[in-house]
Amino acid sequence: MTVTVERGARTVGKGPAVRPPRRPGSSYALFLLPGALAFLTVIVVPFLMNTGVSFTNWQGVGSPEWSGLANYRELFDDSEFWASFRHSLFMVVAMAAVPTAIGLVLAAALFDYVGKHFGGKVAAVLRACFYLPQVLPIAVAGIVWSWILAPENGSLNEVLKAVGLSSWQQDWLGDPDIALYSVMGVMVWVQLGFPLVIFMAGLQRVDPQLHEAAELDGAGWWRRFWHITLPQIRPEIYVVLTWCTIAALKVFGAVYVLTKGGPGGATNVPSYFSFTTFFEKTQVGYGAAISTVLTVIILALSLIGLKLQTRAEDAEEGARA
Repeated sequence: MTVTVERGARTVGKGPAVRPPRRPGSSYALFLLPGALAFLTVIVVPFLMNTGVSFTNWQGVGSPEWSGLANYRELFDDSEFWASFRHSLFMVVAMAAVPTAIGLVLAAALFDYVGKHFGGKVAAVLRACFYLPQVLPIAVAGIVWSWILAPENGSLNEVLKAVGLSSWQQDWLGDPDIALYSVMGVMVWVQLGFPLVIFMAGLQRVDPQLHEAAELDGAGWWRRFWHITLPQIRPEIYVVLTWCTIAALKVFGAVYVLTKGGPGGATNVPSYFSFTTFFEKTQVGYGAAISTVLTVIILALSLIGLKLQTRAEDAEEGARA
């Protein structure tokens, strides 16, 4: 005979022990642990080591010499750094603002017009074509564009010559006055596919009854897009702007392949400036200071973007309630 005594949720006695129910969250840590270890190893530890090196005067060999804040004081007085940072702001326009605006219009056109009149397969093919530059390695895309923009026998100059616009021919990547704008044009082409795909996914969750009701009330496409579509996909807009701004601030491959920061530093950006300071000038401590400042700026913008995204999602849930 088994005697049991109830004590709360447990059963005590000679019978088999009954284990308390396991909390669902207790098992999640096992799945998060590999990612947390990888993040710690690949991101946190190198960042802390880089930050430590930024307080030293070191050429990459021998023992680092502690210099305190000397690298940061030099950095904030360095006109070349501030010029590279201004170029990053141009890259933000080319890789975040312009692709977001164009991507919104193209996504709405593919979703509302092409998808309805020509079928979803046609819209999917066009979407894949726009997204293709995101799949291409940046080295391959950069080499192809360097051929297109070459001053002699480049495709763009040859086309201009063929249509009678020889006066428009330029040394697109070699002229300091237009090199940055040429790189910006290439980056618009590279970046456009990402916001397009995100926005087309966001458009699928917009309630079509809202558009039908607005259309019955006489609202045209643009009014429906402005007053219904944009507010509904506001979280996606914040995601795209945050992601693309971060990509613009840390852009490196395109600059390295197309111009190597030239001509005369006209296309230099902080990531490439840090690279050349590290490996060409062997000023490791100063290059680490540039990387640390850039990382802090990116982290701050990421937190702001996440805050805006959370606020937009809360506002959307409140409107639905």
